Formats: sequence, C-alpha cells, structure tokens
Amino acid sequence: MTRRLLPLLAALALTACESELDDKTAAEVTPVTEAAPADAPVAAPAEARTVSFDGASSKLEWVGAKVTRDHKGGFKDFRGTAKLAGDRLSDIDVEIDTASVFSDSDKLTGHLKDADFFDVAQFATATFKSSAVEPAQGDGGTHKITGVLDFHGVENQLTFPADIQFMPDGSAKLAAEFTIDRQEWGVMYPGKAEDLIKNEVLVKLDVVLK
Repeated sequence: MTRRLLPLLAALALTACESELDDKTAAEVTPVTEAAPADAPVAAPAEARTVSFDGASSKLEWVGAKVTRDHKGGFKDFRGTAKLAGDRLSDIDVEIDTASVFSDSDKLTGHLKDADFFDVAQFATATFKSSAVEPAQGDGGTHKITGVLDFHGVENQLTFPADIQFMPDGSAKLAAEFTIDRQEWGVMYPGKAEDLIKNEVLVKLDVVLK
C-alpha cells in the first residue's frame, strides 16, 4: 500500500457516510457442518393449511454499503410456502431466482450477477428452509426464525428476529430486518481500494401469507 493511499483511506474512514446498516440486529449464523443437531420439528396442527407468497405481494430486499454510500436492492422473483394455523406459523420454505436481483444502479445490478458477487450463471437459485419458528423471549420481534440459507453454493444456519401478525381472516404478515456477513456465503469481492464495501448486508423482509 503506498504512502499516498494510507492518508486517503484514513480520511475516508473519518468521513464515511451514515448507513441504514448502522445498529441493526445481526442474525446468528453457524455453518451447517458445525450447527448442533436441530430438535425434531413440532408437527403442524392437523388444521394447518399451506399458505403461499411470492414477489407479486411480498418484498425481499437488501441494503449494501460501501464507504461513501448505501445501495438498495432486492430480488423480484421468489416464491415460498408455509404452514399456518391460527397464531402458529411453521415450515417456511423459500426459493429465490438469483438472476432477478435488482438495485438502484443498472451498472451495479449487472456487476452483482457476475462472478465477483452472486455468480447467477452458476448459482441460479437460493433457498431457505426453516427448522423452527418460535415465540421470542424479550426484545427484537415477536418470534425468532431458524433455518438453513443455501446461497452462492454455501449452506449456513441462521436465526433472526421477526414480527409476525396473525390476521382475523386467517392470513399473516411477517416483517424482519437483520444483517448477515456476505463473506460467510463466499461473496468476497472487496470493492475499490478507495471505496471499500462493507461485509455486512441488511436483509429486509415484508411477507404476506395467505
């Protein structure tokens, strides 16, 4: 690293912009190979029905950040199912078409699709399969959700807080915000030396289940 670059990086660090990622709750992440064996899932009640959701009625968004600014985006094409009975939700399965990624910059969207980031040609889908949806103890949401996120060819177990509302008509709404470290899924691209990319990414969910 040159002597000229060191003062520049120091100045950027001091003037780094505020980010939507600041002070957000981080998901608990454990490699599947190291995760403790999950308890046997509690069977859904006999009256449970399968509900679905997709990108037409729900949102799967993210916020990434570099030294100078945030970038916002998400995935347009995703679909999933869950089991719903009264005030109980279980068995959440999601499949994401990674090529449907979008952002606030056409140039960035193209870059996200290549091998530096998501490599959508090789990893066309990502999935999440829950192993537990439990009432939360304390702050951080009404529930905590645990499951395996298979993304970019890497499987990790994660647990994150969520607010779940059970509606009078039998539907439900799920909202969540949490950060993950992209490097734990093998997305390592650092960005430009003068404008480095943060490892943390904010995931934002707004899901309608009916």
